[in-house]
Amino acid sequence: MVSKKLFVVFGLLVAVSMLVAACAPAATEAPAAPAATEAPAAPAATEAPAAPAATEAPFVFGMLLVGPSTDNGWSTATFEGGKYVENKIPGSQFIYAENVNIAANPNTTAAQFAEQLLQRGAKAIIFNSDDMKDGVMEFATAHPDVPVIWLSGDFAWKEGQRYQPQLVAESDAMGEMEYGKMMAGCAAALTTKTGKIGFLGPLINDETRRLADAAFLGADYCWKNIAKQTTPLDFKVTWIGMWFNIPGVTLDPTQVADDFFTNGYDVVISGIDSTEAVTEAAKFRGQGKDVYAVQYDYVKACDVAPDACLGVPYFNWGVVLLPMLQSVVDGTYQRQFIWDGPDWKDINNPDTSVVGFQKSAGLSADASAKLDQFISELAGGLNLWKGPMNFQDKTVFLKDGEEATGQQIWYMPQLLEGMTGDSVAK
Repeated sequence: MVSKKLFVVFGLLVAVSMLVAACAPAATEAPAAPAATEAPAAPAATEAPAAPAATEAPFVFGMLLVGPSTDNGWSTATFEGGKYVENKIPGSQFIYAENVNIAANPNTTAAQFAEQLLQRGAKAIIFNSDDMKDGVMEFATAHPDVPVIWLSGDFAWKEGQRYQPQLVAESDAMGEMEYGKMMAGCAAALTTKTGKIGFLGPLINDETRRLADAAFLGADYCWKNIAKQTTPLDFKVTWIGMWFNIPGVTLDPTQVADDFFTNGYDVVISGIDSTEAVTEAAKFRGQGKDVYAVQYDYVKACDVAPDACLGVPYFNWGVVLLPMLQSVVDGTYQRQFIWDGPDWKDINNPDTSVVGFQKSAGLSADASAKLDQFISELAGGLNLWKGPMNFQDKTVFLKDGEEATGQQIWYMPQLLEGMTGDSVAK
Protein backbone atom coordinates (compact mmCIF):
# COMPACT_ATOMS: atom_id res chain seq x y z
CA MET A 1 0.00 0.00 0.00
CA VAL A 2 2.79 2.35 0.91
CA SER A 3 4.68 1.55 -2.29
CA LYS A 4 1.62 2.33 -4.33
CA LYS A 5 1.27 5.74 -2.68
CA LEU A 6 4.89 6.53 -3.28
CA PHE A 7 4.47 5.64 -6.91
CA VAL A 8 1.51 7.95 -7.19
CA VAL A 9 3.40 10.82 -5.58
CA PHE A 10 6.38 10.21 -7.81
CA GLY A 11 4.14 10.30 -10.83
CA LEU A 12 2.65 13.60 -9.78
CA LEU A 13 6.10 15.18 -9.29
CA VAL A 14 7.11 14.13 -12.76
CA ALA A 15 3.98 15.64 -14.23
CA VAL A 16 4.55 18.93 -12.42
CA SER A 17 8.16 19.02 -13.61
CA MET A 18 7.05 18.58 -17.17
CA LEU A 19 4.49 21.33 -16.80
CA VAL A 20 7.09 23.73 -15.40
CA ALA A 21 9.46 22.89 -18.19
CA ALA A 22 6.76 23.59 -20.72
CA CYS A 23 6.15 27.03 -19.22
CA ALA A 24 9.82 27.98 -18.75
CA PRO A 25 10.25 30.12 -21.94
CA ALA A 26 7.54 32.58 -20.78
CA ALA A 27 9.24 33.08 -17.41
CA THR A 28 12.61 33.87 -18.92
CA GLU A 29 11.25 36.83 -20.88
CA ALA A 30 10.63 38.90 -17.74
CA PRO A 31 14.16 40.34 -17.37
CA ALA A 32 13.96 41.70 -20.91
CA ALA A 33 10.62 43.38 -20.33
CA PRO A 34 11.13 47.20 -20.37
CA ALA A 35 8.32 47.83 -17.89
CA ALA A 36 10.18 46.00 -15.14
CA THR A 37 13.48 47.82 -15.65
CA GLU A 38 12.20 51.42 -16.25
CA ALA A 39 10.77 52.07 -12.78
CA PRO A 40 14.05 53.16 -11.10
CA ALA A 41 14.63 55.76 -13.84
CA ALA A 42 11.10 57.16 -13.77
CA PRO A 43 11.09 60.96 -13.21
CA ALA A 44 8.36 60.81 -10.59
CA ALA A 45 10.46 58.53 -8.40
CA THR A 46 13.64 60.62 -8.57
CA GLU A 47 12.19 64.19 -8.24
CA ALA A 48 10.87 63.99 -4.69
CA PRO A 49 14.25 64.29 -2.90
CA ALA A 50 15.18 67.32 -5.08
CA ALA A 51 12.22 69.53 -4.07
CA PRO A 52 13.35 71.35 -0.89
CA ALA A 53 11.27 74.44 -1.81
CA ALA A 54 8.12 72.57 -0.85
CA THR A 55 9.44 72.02 2.66
CA GLU A 56 11.20 75.36 3.22
CA ALA A 57 9.52 77.71 5.66
CA PRO A 58 7.92 80.75 3.94
CA PHE A 59 9.12 84.29 4.56
CA VAL A 60 6.54 85.51 7.07
CA PHE A 61 6.08 89.21 7.76
CA GLY A 62 3.55 90.74 10.14
CA MET A 63 1.64 94.00 10.37
CA LEU A 64 -0.20 95.73 13.18
CA LEU A 65 -3.25 97.70 11.98
CA VAL A 66 -4.49 100.51 14.20
CA GLY A 67 -8.03 99.93 12.88
CA PRO A 68 -9.90 97.22 10.98
CA SER A 69 -8.59 96.05 7.64
CA THR A 70 -11.95 97.02 6.14
CA ASP A 71 -12.08 100.68 7.22
CA ASN A 72 -11.77 101.96 3.61
CA GLY A 73 -9.04 104.22 4.91
CA TRP A 74 -5.59 104.07 6.47
CA SER A 75 -5.73 100.48 7.70
CA THR A 76 -7.20 99.18 4.45
CA ALA A 77 -4.47 100.99 2.51
CA THR A 78 -1.69 99.52 4.65
CA PHE A 79 -3.31 96.07 4.57
CA GLU A 80 -3.41 96.25 0.77
CA GLY A 81 0.27 97.21 0.86
CA GLY A 82 0.99 94.01 2.75
CA LYS A 83 -0.97 91.96 0.22
CA TYR A 84 0.94 93.67 -2.59
CA VAL A 85 4.24 92.53 -1.08
CA GLU A 86 2.91 89.01 -0.52
CA ASN A 87 2.04 88.80 -4.23
CA LYS A 88 5.43 90.13 -5.31
CA ILE A 89 7.79 88.08 -3.10
CA PRO A 90 7.54 84.35 -3.95
CA GLY A 91 7.01 82.14 -0.94
CA SER A 92 6.09 85.00 1.39
CA GLN A 93 3.23 84.99 3.88
CA PHE A 94 1.49 88.07 5.26
CA ILE A 95 -0.02 87.92 8.76
CA TYR A 96 -1.58 90.75 10.70
CA ALA A 97 -3.48 91.92 13.77
CA GLU A 98 -6.37 94.41 13.59
CA ASN A 99 -7.68 97.13 15.90
CA VAL A 100 -4.40 97.61 17.73
CA ASN A 101 -5.55 100.54 19.83
CA ILE A 102 -6.38 101.06 23.47
CA ALA A 103 -10.09 101.56 22.84
CA ALA A 104 -10.65 98.27 21.03
CA ASN A 105 -8.03 96.30 23.02
CA PRO A 106 -7.38 98.12 26.30
CA ASN A 107 -5.55 95.17 27.87
CA THR A 108 -3.08 94.47 25.04
CA THR A 109 -0.31 96.81 23.93
CA ALA A 110 1.12 97.17 20.45
CA ALA A 111 4.34 95.53 21.67
CA GLN A 112 2.35 92.53 22.92
CA PHE A 113 0.56 92.21 19.58
CA ALA A 114 3.98 92.32 17.89
CA GLU A 115 5.21 89.53 20.18
CA GLN A 116 2.25 87.41 19.06
CA LEU A 117 3.17 87.92 15.40
CA LEU A 118 6.78 87.04 16.20
CA GLN A 119 5.63 83.79 17.82
CA ARG A 120 3.66 83.01 14.67
CA GLY A 121 6.87 83.13 12.68
CA ALA A 122 7.14 86.72 11.50
CA LYS A 123 10.67 87.70 10.43
CA ALA A 124 9.78 91.41 10.18
CA ILE A 125 7.08 93.49 11.90
CA ILE A 126 5.31 96.55 10.50
CA PHE A 127 3.68 99.02 12.91
CA ASN A 128 1.18 101.09 10.91
CA SER A 129 0.47 104.12 13.10
CA ASP A 130 2.21 107.02 14.82
CA ASP A 131 -0.03 106.15 17.75
CA MET A 132 2.09 102.98 18.25
CA LYS A 133 5.36 104.80 19.03
CA ASP A 134 5.57 103.36 22.56
CA GLY A 135 5.05 99.86 21.21
CA VAL A 136 7.72 100.39 18.55
CA MET A 137 10.19 101.50 21.21
CA GLU A 138 9.42 98.59 23.54
CA PHE A 139 9.44 95.87 20.91
CA ALA A 140 12.46 97.14 18.96
CA THR A 141 14.44 97.45 22.20
CA ALA A 142 13.54 93.90 23.24
CA HIS A 143 14.32 92.46 19.78
CA PRO A 144 17.25 94.44 18.35
CA ASP A 145 17.82 91.92 15.54
CA VAL A 146 14.23 91.85 14.25
CA PRO A 147 13.56 94.28 11.38
CA VAL A 148 10.85 96.72 12.44
CA ILE A 149 9.18 99.11 9.99
CA TRP A 150 7.20 101.98 11.48
CA LEU A 151 4.84 103.67 9.06
CA SER A 152 4.74 107.45 9.68
CA GLY A 153 7.49 107.19 12.29
CA ASP A 154 10.80 109.02 12.64
CA PHE A 155 13.00 107.07 15.09
CA ALA A 156 15.45 106.30 12.24
CA TRP A 157 15.72 109.92 11.02
CA LYS A 158 19.14 111.16 12.08
CA GLU A 159 18.11 114.78 11.60
CA GLY A 160 14.80 114.25 13.38
CA GLN A 161 13.79 115.27 16.87
CA ARG A 162 13.01 111.71 17.97
CA TYR A 163 16.05 109.90 16.55
CA GLN A 164 16.83 106.70 18.46
CA PRO A 165 20.31 105.50 17.46
CA GLN A 166 20.12 102.37 19.59
CA LEU A 167 17.21 100.90 17.57
CA VAL A 168 19.55 99.53 14.92
CA ALA A 169 16.96 97.38 13.09
CA GLU A 170 14.09 99.89 13.15
CA SER A 171 13.20 101.77 9.95
CA ASP A 172 10.56 104.38 9.14
CA ALA A 173 8.47 104.91 6.03
CA MET A 174 5.98 107.60 5.08
CA GLY A 175 4.55 108.95 1.87
CA GLU A 176 4.81 112.69 1.29
CA MET A 177 1.06 113.03 1.63
CA GLU A 178 1.44 116.79 1.96
CA TYR A 179 1.27 116.85 -1.84
CA GLY A 180 -1.88 114.71 -1.81
CA LYS A 181 -3.50 117.03 0.71
CA MET A 182 -2.59 120.05 -1.41
CA MET A 183 -4.43 118.37 -4.29
CA ALA A 184 -7.39 117.71 -2.00
CA GLY A 185 -7.46 121.35 -0.94
CA CYS A 186 -7.24 122.49 -4.54
CA ALA A 187 -10.15 120.25 -5.60
CA ALA A 188 -12.19 121.67 -2.72
CA ALA A 189 -11.36 125.28 -3.60
CA LEU A 190 -12.25 124.72 -7.28
CA THR A 191 -15.62 123.27 -6.26
CA THR A 192 -16.89 125.34 -3.33
CA LYS A 193 -19.57 127.89 -4.09
CA THR A 194 -19.72 129.34 -0.59
CA GLY A 195 -15.98 129.76 -0.07
CA LYS A 196 -16.28 127.66 3.09
CA ILE A 197 -14.26 124.46 3.42
CA GLY A 198 -14.33 122.18 6.45
CA PHE A 199 -11.52 119.86 7.48
CA LEU A 200 -12.58 116.79 9.48
CA GLY A 201 -9.47 116.06 11.53
CA PRO A 202 -8.44 113.09 13.71
CA LEU A 203 -6.29 113.61 16.82
CA ILE A 204 -3.85 116.53 17.00
CA ASN A 205 -0.13 115.91 16.48
CA ASP A 206 2.70 117.04 14.22
CA GLU A 207 1.56 114.80 11.37
CA THR A 208 -2.07 115.88 11.40
CA ARG A 209 -1.20 119.57 11.73
CA ARG A 210 1.12 119.48 8.73
CA LEU A 211 -1.45 117.60 6.62
CA ALA A 212 -4.22 120.04 7.54
CA ASP A 213 -1.83 122.92 6.77
CA ALA A 214 -0.98 121.37 3.41
CA ALA A 215 -4.67 121.09 2.52
CA PHE A 216 -5.13 124.75 3.38
CA LEU A 217 -2.11 125.79 1.30
CA GLY A 218 -3.43 123.89 -1.71
CA ALA A 219 -6.90 125.35 -1.28
CA ASP A 220 -5.63 128.89 -0.77
CA TYR A 221 -3.35 128.73 -3.83
CA CYS A 222 -6.00 127.37 -6.18
CA TRP A 223 -8.67 129.73 -4.81
CA LYS A 224 -6.53 132.77 -5.50
CA ASN A 225 -4.41 131.77 -8.50
CA ILE A 226 -6.58 129.38 -10.49
CA ALA A 227 -10.17 130.21 -9.49
CA LYS A 228 -9.12 133.92 -9.38
CA GLN A 229 -11.09 134.66 -6.21
CA THR A 230 -10.19 137.69 -4.11
CA THR A 231 -12.20 137.10 -0.93
CA PRO A 232 -10.44 134.96 1.71
CA LEU A 233 -11.40 131.33 2.10
CA ASP A 234 -13.12 130.22 5.30
CA PHE A 235 -11.09 127.12 6.17
CA LYS A 236 -12.11 125.49 9.45
CA VAL A 237 -10.60 122.46 11.17
CA THR A 238 -12.53 120.34 13.69
CA TRP A 239 -10.68 117.49 15.39
CA ILE A 240 -12.58 114.42 16.64
CA GLY A 241 -9.81 113.11 18.91
CA MET A 242 -8.79 109.88 17.15
CA TRP A 243 -8.32 108.42 13.67
CA PHE A 244 -11.84 107.02 13.76
CA ASN A 245 -14.98 107.21 15.84
CA ILE A 246 -14.83 105.76 19.35
CA PRO A 247 -18.28 106.22 20.90
CA GLY A 248 -18.06 108.02 24.21
CA VAL A 249 -14.42 108.95 23.65
CA THR A 250 -14.22 110.99 20.43
CA LEU A 251 -16.49 113.48 18.80
CA ASP A 252 -18.86 111.73 16.42
CA PRO A 253 -17.48 112.34 12.90
CA THR A 254 -20.97 111.96 11.46
CA GLN A 255 -22.19 114.83 13.60
CA VAL A 256 -19.11 116.93 12.84
CA ALA A 257 -19.65 116.49 9.09
CA ASP A 258 -23.34 117.33 9.54
CA ASP A 259 -22.43 120.49 11.43
CA PHE A 260 -20.17 121.60 8.60
CA PHE A 261 -22.82 121.03 5.94
CA THR A 262 -25.63 122.68 7.90
CA ASN A 263 -23.46 125.76 8.51
CA GLY A 264 -22.65 126.54 4.91
CA TYR A 265 -19.44 124.55 4.45
CA ASP A 266 -20.17 122.92 1.12
CA VAL A 267 -16.97 120.85 0.87
CA VAL A 268 -15.52 118.75 3.70
CA ILE A 269 -12.00 117.35 3.46
CA SER A 270 -11.57 114.20 5.51
CA GLY A 271 -8.43 113.63 7.55
CA ILE A 272 -9.74 110.54 9.36
CA ASP A 273 -9.52 106.86 8.47
CA SER A 274 -13.22 106.19 7.84
CA THR A 275 -15.85 107.42 5.37
CA GLU A 276 -18.27 109.59 7.36
CA ALA A 277 -17.45 112.74 5.39
CA VAL A 278 -18.52 111.31 2.04
CA THR A 279 -21.49 109.30 3.37
CA GLU A 280 -22.85 112.44 5.01
CA ALA A 281 -22.25 114.45 1.84
CA ALA A 282 -24.27 111.84 -0.03
CA LYS A 283 -27.06 112.11 2.54
CA PHE A 284 -27.23 115.89 2.21
CA ARG A 285 -27.12 115.67 -1.57
CA GLY A 286 -30.13 113.37 -1.32
CA GLN A 287 -31.88 116.25 0.43
CA GLY A 288 -31.08 118.62 -2.42
CA LYS A 289 -27.92 120.21 -0.96
CA ASP A 290 -25.01 120.90 -3.33
CA VAL A 291 -22.25 119.57 -1.08
CA TYR A 292 -19.22 117.33 -1.53
CA ALA A 293 -16.43 115.62 0.36
CA VAL A 294 -12.83 114.66 -0.27
CA GLN A 295 -11.84 111.29 1.22
CA TYR A 296 -8.46 110.11 2.52
CA ASP A 297 -5.97 107.23 2.58
CA TYR A 298 -7.43 104.51 0.35
CA VAL A 299 -7.71 104.59 -3.44
CA LYS A 300 -11.26 103.18 -3.44
CA ALA A 301 -12.58 105.29 -0.56
CA CYS A 302 -14.90 107.29 -2.85
CA ASP A 303 -16.64 104.13 -4.04
CA VAL A 304 -19.15 104.35 -1.19
CA ALA A 305 -20.65 107.50 -2.78
CA PRO A 306 -18.84 108.51 -6.01
CA ASP A 307 -21.17 111.39 -6.94
CA ALA A 308 -20.68 113.01 -3.55
CA CYS A 309 -16.89 112.67 -3.66
CA LEU A 310 -14.43 114.94 -5.44
CA GLY A 311 -11.56 112.49 -5.09
CA VAL A 312 -9.15 110.92 -2.64
CA PRO A 313 -5.45 111.43 -1.94
CA TYR A 314 -4.20 107.94 -1.14
CA PHE A 315 -1.18 105.78 -0.29
CA ASN A 316 0.36 102.94 -2.32
CA TRP A 317 2.22 101.37 0.60
CA GLY A 318 3.51 98.46 -1.43
CA VAL A 319 5.85 100.82 -3.29
CA VAL A 320 7.98 101.43 -0.18
CA LEU A 321 7.33 98.15 1.65
CA LEU A 322 8.38 95.85 -1.19
CA PRO A 323 12.06 96.89 -1.43
CA MET A 324 12.39 97.05 2.35
CA LEU A 325 11.00 93.56 2.90
CA GLN A 326 12.83 92.15 -0.12
CA SER A 327 16.06 93.32 1.49
CA VAL A 328 15.15 91.30 4.59
CA VAL A 329 14.71 88.21 2.40
CA ASP A 330 18.00 88.91 0.61
CA GLY A 331 19.91 89.51 3.83
CA THR A 332 20.78 93.09 2.84
CA TYR A 333 18.37 94.96 5.13
CA GLN A 334 19.70 98.23 6.52
CA ARG A 335 18.07 100.82 8.69
CA GLN A 336 16.58 103.77 6.81
CA PHE A 337 14.16 106.69 6.96
CA ILE A 338 11.91 107.07 3.91
CA TRP A 339 9.68 110.06 3.17
CA ASP A 340 8.86 109.75 -0.52
CA GLY A 341 6.68 111.95 -2.71
CA PRO A 342 4.59 111.10 -5.77
CA ASP A 343 6.02 109.78 -9.01
CA TRP A 344 5.34 112.94 -11.00
CA LYS A 345 5.46 111.01 -14.28
CA ASP A 346 2.32 109.18 -13.17
CA ILE A 347 1.07 109.86 -9.66
CA ASN A 348 -1.43 106.99 -9.92
CA ASN A 349 1.05 104.28 -10.91
CA PRO A 350 0.62 101.59 -8.22
CA ASP A 351 4.15 100.28 -8.76
CA THR A 352 6.06 103.57 -8.60
CA SER A 353 4.09 106.28 -6.76
CA VAL A 354 3.63 105.99 -3.01
CA VAL A 355 1.18 108.93 -3.08
CA GLY A 356 -1.60 109.43 -5.63
CA PHE A 357 -4.86 111.28 -6.16
CA GLN A 358 -7.87 109.42 -7.54
CA LYS A 359 -10.58 111.70 -8.96
CA SER A 360 -14.23 110.82 -8.43
CA ALA A 361 -17.51 111.50 -10.22
CA GLY A 362 -18.31 114.53 -8.07
CA LEU A 363 -15.45 116.55 -9.57
CA SER A 364 -16.66 118.59 -12.55
CA ALA A 365 -14.84 118.47 -15.87
CA ASP A 366 -13.77 122.08 -15.49
CA ALA A 367 -12.46 121.56 -11.95
CA SER A 368 -10.73 118.37 -13.08
CA ALA A 369 -8.84 120.19 -15.82
CA LYS A 370 -7.81 122.96 -13.45
CA LEU A 371 -6.71 120.42 -10.84
CA ASP A 372 -4.50 118.82 -13.50
CA GLN A 373 -3.00 122.25 -14.09
CA PHE A 374 -2.19 122.54 -10.39
CA ILE A 375 -0.67 119.04 -10.29
CA SER A 376 1.51 119.96 -13.25
CA GLU A 377 2.71 123.03 -11.37
CA LEU A 378 3.61 120.89 -8.35
CA ALA A 379 5.42 118.45 -10.63
CA GLY A 380 7.30 121.39 -12.12
CA GLY A 381 8.62 122.50 -8.75
CA LEU A 382 5.92 124.73 -7.27
CA ASN A 383 6.71 125.01 -3.55
CA LEU A 384 3.83 126.16 -1.35
CA TRP A 385 5.99 125.93 1.79
CA LYS A 386 7.51 129.32 1.06
CA GLY A 387 7.31 132.58 2.99
CA PRO A 388 6.12 134.95 3.98
CA MET A 389 4.01 132.67 6.16
CA ASN A 390 2.79 132.96 9.74
CA PHE A 391 1.46 130.52 12.25
CA GLN A 392 -2.06 130.79 13.54
CA ASP A 393 -0.92 132.86 16.54
CA LYS A 394 0.63 135.41 14.11
CA THR A 395 4.21 134.42 14.91
CA VAL A 396 6.50 134.10 11.89
CA PHE A 397 6.87 130.63 10.41
CA LEU A 398 8.76 131.57 7.24
CA LYS A 399 10.27 134.89 6.29
CA ASP A 400 9.66 136.38 2.85
CA GLY A 401 11.22 134.07 0.27
CA GLU A 402 12.28 131.49 2.87
CA GLU A 403 11.50 127.85 2.07
CA ALA A 404 10.63 125.41 4.84
CA THR A 405 13.01 122.58 5.64
CA GLY A 406 11.85 119.01 5.95
CA GLN A 407 12.19 119.23 9.72
CA GLN A 408 10.07 122.39 9.87
CA ILE A 409 7.30 120.70 7.90
CA TRP A 410 7.46 117.33 9.69
CA TYR A 411 7.38 118.84 13.18
CA MET A 412 4.60 121.33 12.51
CA PRO A 413 3.72 123.06 15.81
CA GLN A 414 0.61 124.99 14.75
CA LEU A 415 -2.04 125.53 12.14
CA LEU A 416 -1.31 128.39 9.77
CA GLU A 417 -2.64 131.92 9.70
CA GLY A 418 -5.92 131.94 7.77
CA MET A 419 -7.17 128.69 9.32
CA THR A 420 -9.59 128.39 12.23
CA GLY A 421 -9.54 125.51 14.69
CA ASP A 422 -7.34 124.25 17.52
CA SER A 423 -3.60 123.86 17.08
CA VAL A 424 -3.20 121.88 20.29
CA ALA A 425 -5.48 119.50 22.14
CA LYS A 426 -7.46 121.06 24.97
